[in-house]
Amino acid sequence: MIELFARSTGMREAVGLAERVSRTDTNVLITGESGSGKDVVASFIHAKSSRAARPLVKIDCATLPGALLEAELFGYERGAFTGANEPKPGRFEAADKGTIVLDEIAHLSTDAQAKLLRVIEEREFERLGGRKTIKLDARLIALTNVDLEGAVRLRRFREDLFYRLNVIHIAVPPLRERKEDLSKLIQYFLRQYATKHRRKVERVSPPALKLLQAYEFPGNARELANVIERAVIVASGKSIAQQDLPAGLSAAVTAQRRKQQPLSLAQMEAAYIAEMLVATRGNKTECARILGISRKNLYEKIARYQIS
Repeated sequence: MIELFARSTGMREAVGLAERVSRTDTNVLITGESGSGKDVVASFIHAKSSRAARPLVKIDCATLPGALLEAELFGYERGAFTGANEPKPGRFEAADKGTIVLDEIAHLSTDAQAKLLRVIEEREFERLGGRKTIKLDARLIALTNVDLEGAVRLRRFREDLFYRLNVIHIAVPPLRERKEDLSKLIQYFLRQYATKHRRKVERVSPPALKLLQAYEFPGNARELANVIERAVIVASGKSIAQQDLPAGLSAAVTAQRRKQQPLSLAQMEAAYIAEMLVATRGNKTECARILGISRKNLYEKIARYQIS
């Protein structure tokens, strides 16, 4: 069974909507940052639906060039193009009575968007080079980390296709906005990778957990999974220690805290003096004049703030 951890408000809303929509056959658009778990939500919808016993077919629209992507989606007949020596069913046929997930939908070419729109509206298509009309009975879920409404305004994505896909919109929040889910996710990945690599790692030490909770995870749940897998492999005992985590995590947390903390008046003054010294190429007389203070006062401040 697909596990979704939803203690945070944003994730509870996403999971609740996913559960409700799973009982229907409507199209779904799932948005969110890369690695946030859009594909897991799509799998959850399929697993909860009446189509759960039928195929779940996924295709990444970003990894295939336009012509090849169309061949993968719609299939082709023999002789449709050079190298098409035998007919081949496409992903839509493979997903019959199941669910097809189109990842990174924004990467579809203009031609592919037009063909997909026809499939959604008429529930039928032809293979490339073919004349036989094939009926489609599959639920469609589209995933993207792109602002599709913005892409529509820039005429990079068809407006009519956007509205066909956006019947139900589920927004998956980034991991930094769902810290309440972090401990459950850590334990889930810990069990998963301890079993995969046959390691007897059972817990995360308090210092390591504190560091993980402070880190923002720009790569979201996918980055967390990679961090935990690495830690499970390198851990020397039953517990993941702080030194088992990537060395860059601590430095990243320190940098995050500096950004988040407002500067004091002294820090602001020191930064401004340093900036003026650079602007005057170290001319302290000119720097003092711009700052409106005496040269002696400038020297005192340089010494106090340890400005090099």
